[in-house]
Amino acid sequence: MSKVLIIGAGGVGNVVVRKCAMVPEIFTDIMLASRTKSKCDQIAAAVGGNKVKTAKVDADNVPELVALINSYKPDIVINVALPYQDLHIMEACLQTKTHYLDTANYEPIDEAKFEYKWQWAFHDRFKNAGITAILGCGFDPGVTSIFTAYANKHYFDEMHQLDIVDCNAGDHGKSFATNFNPEINIREITQRGKYWKQGQWVETEPLEIHKPIIYPEIGPKESYLLYHEELESLVKNFPTLKSARFWMTFGEKYINFLNVLQEVGMTSIKPVMYEGREIVPLQFLKAVLPEPSSLGEGYKGKTSIGCQIKGIKDGKERTYYVWNNCDHAECYREVEAQAISYTTGVPAMIGAMMVLTGQWKGEGVFNVEDFNPDPFMEMLNKHGLPWHEEIDKPLPVNQ
Repeated sequence: MSKVLIIGAGGVGNVVVRKCAMVPEIFTDIMLASRTKSKCDQIAAAVGGNKVKTAKVDADNVPELVALINSYKPDIVINVALPYQDLHIMEACLQTKTHYLDTANYEPIDEAKFEYKWQWAFHDRFKNAGITAILGCGFDPGVTSIFTAYANKHYFDEMHQLDIVDCNAGDHGKSFATNFNPEINIREITQRGKYWKQGQWVETEPLEIHKPIIYPEIGPKESYLLYHEELESLVKNFPTLKSARFWMTFGEKYINFLNVLQEVGMTSIKPVMYEGREIVPLQFLKAVLPEPSSLGEGYKGKTSIGCQIKGIKDGKERTYYVWNNCDHAECYREVEAQAISYTTGVPAMIGAMMVLTGQWKGEGVFNVEDFNPDPFMEMLNKHGLPWHEEIDKPLPVNQ
């Protein structure tokens, strides 16, 4: 019997709750908490059967988090709140000696900067408390890191080149919208790009490098080189990598909207004065854009996310491509969510399952590739994210 506390009632929180409720033999008790309790109540009602308890909590308030955890006594906390709140929730888990899992690494609210150093710094304290913290257990980061660990375990003696490729070929019918929190999404896209080459980081201008890449069942899509957080842990944990890059697709219309918003200052995170009070332009933009959790109904098309890897096996060159394709409409039929929320929420549930069943064990702070990838890969196939692989065929990213 295991109790889980899920913090965050957005699109991903909705998926995590529903998928946990589908595995009652593992998640015997579920609580969903958020600053806005009405969102939690709505999700709980959709699940039905009084399976989900709800609570109000401010994830920026450590004493409030500690009080909730002490009251409910969960075996694990799944953090799908905002990345700004990661450290507060980790601190509350430390104080209550509760396992922790998140889907995105911490970033300061006043700086668009992705770095694991703040969370890795908790390692000794989690180790001394005898509890586990798992970082980045969504899809990317998360499944992409597990794909890489699986490839390293089964197909390579040395991995040399890693390309993570992320395509959303869906259409939500909106003029401009982001598939997850607009504030986080736009900060991620508009910062400088960065990739790993020959033992060092190479920086680029935002969206400077791009090219068409062919995606399974989708075809060619213009793909842009970004910096993404899992690159930091993967080059650390797999030191034979000589090259590591992350690519994401954007449509021309999306890029045009984004350029205009940048030009007029609406993507800025620096406060400005408006009618006697300070506002952050990007936070205001978030307030007027569609809520990502509202995009599911009528969303058509697929996502395709995977890892394309080159390296050496038994002295010979080898290529390996592993990926998942996910259909927006099918996700909505199952859990009333679009595929971006689904592909993040399902791995979070599986990661919690790995901890609760003892398949992932460790005291301290870990990235997902630190653990055995095999049981996780098996669960992906069982819980809605089947994967496919090609061995020793030309990699689309190099064509």
